[in-house]
Amino acid sequence: MRLGIALGGGGARGLAHIHVLEALDDLGLRPARITGSSIGAIIGAGYASGMPARDIRAYLLDCFISPRIVIGRLWQTRPVSLQEFLSDGGFRIGQLNARRVIMAFMPPDVPLTFEALEIPLGVMATDFYARAECELDEGDLRSAIAASAAIPAIFRPVRRDGRVLVDGGIYNPLPFDRLKGTCDFTIAVDVNGGPEGDNSRIPTPMQAMIGASQLTMQSIIDTKLMISPPDLLFRPAVSSYGVLDFLRSREILEATDGLRDEAKRAIERHVEGRLKGHGRLSPRLEAAASPSR
Repeated sequence: MRLGIALGGGGARGLAHIHVLEALDDLGLRPARITGSSIGAIIGAGYASGMPARDIRAYLLDCFISPRIVIGRLWQTRPVSLQEFLSDGGFRIGQLNARRVIMAFMPPDVPLTFEALEIPLGVMATDFYARAECELDEGDLRSAIAASAAIPAIFRPVRRDGRVLVDGGIYNPLPFDRLKGTCDFTIAVDVNGGPEGDNSRIPTPMQAMIGASQLTMQSIIDTKLMISPPDLLFRPAVSSYGVLDFLRSREILEATDGLRDEAKRAIERHVEGRLKGHGRLSPRLEAAASPSR
């Protein structure tokens, strides 16, 4: 049975993806394919490279342990010469170079190409001028992840293969549909969330822009769910955290910690039911599901 997992976009909220990956590790299950948008592509790349979920957790917590560490990594993304500055597109107010940022924060063990990954990975991006989604799954890995994470207000678009690419969440924020036909059992993790508050407070321009984007993406996800849902869908409670709240990484992981056991139980039931339907049961799952666990 081929297992596929789709990891959605949501910025810092996407740290909750780690709990579902830890559940897969606990059960000894290995996906046949992973698809991801934005933060889902970043965490998916780490997992597809062979990193256990616990190592991804530890690495990201180290990256965002303090403002000083984050600023130091961002400082590494600066152009080091005038020629590099000009070739990089020059100065753009409020827009970072997505590829440089990805290079600064990506675990060093993640390979440079899709072909070197242990698990096939599909990274979603949006072709700006073709007005279409595109799934990247070959060639340079970091430029693909940068394109998928290139939120227009924060990162400049990415040029790749003759196309101008931006945030994959614009067209496909939760790409479970990309697993159809290649996987028998699909899991989707939606960390999009949405704006929180009440009518007594007017959002700031940045909050309104990000919140409106979240509402649009949620509409896309909900429409797709009505047409052809995944076998399992997890939606951790992450709306109280901002897209850029990476300095609250430990808090986000602790607040969503129950997702690990929730996912493990749901995946156990689903996989066991499918295997019993075929007259067999995985010894590993049989031991994991026993009362003595």
